[in-house]
Amino acid sequence: MTNSTPVKQRNFTPFIIAVSIILVAVIALLYFLPSYEAEVGFDITILPMLNAIFNSFTFIFLLLALIAIKRKNIKVHRNFILMAFTTTFLFLISYVTYHSLSESTKYGGDDFLRYIYFFVLLSHILLSIVIVPLALMSITRGFNMQIERHRKIARWTMPIWLYVSFTGVLVYLMISPYY
Repeated sequence: MTNSTPVKQRNFTPFIIAVSIILVAVIALLYFLPSYEAEVGFDITILPMLNAIFNSFTFIFLLLALIAIKRKNIKVHRNFILMAFTTTFLFLISYVTYHSLSESTKYGGDDFLRYIYFFVLLSHILLSIVIVPLALMSITRGFNMQIERHRKIARWTMPIWLYVSFTGVLVYLMISPYY
């Protein structure tokens, strides 16, 4: 007689839906609130650079997680994914802080670069909305040991999350002269 008890499967779907909606709503709300310059005692224009740094680390951690899982090293993969979630969370705190304290910066490049910038920015924004529930579903399926379901969604999550973190840095580099 084996003493194996099945792993209790938790349903994170309501949590994922709630977090996704709240997060997107809060970020969208920042663009509709009246803009003002708040006095906080330090130069808040450092926050966009901090956002780019967090996005850079997220990108690196995701690449390392991808390499680890290709080598079938699940523990290392899980650790790098958790680090990517951590830097993404820190990015979100910094992003919301900056945009709640300052007006959005206008892009000042010429016509050709302006089209490239807005394409990258728009694709970044749209895919960042998509990546929230995808990343949360991927990680909860992984922790619930739903390996096949995790693999199916992770095939979409990983490239989109890599794109979003990379283009976050690219957007910063393109707009940083105008802060």
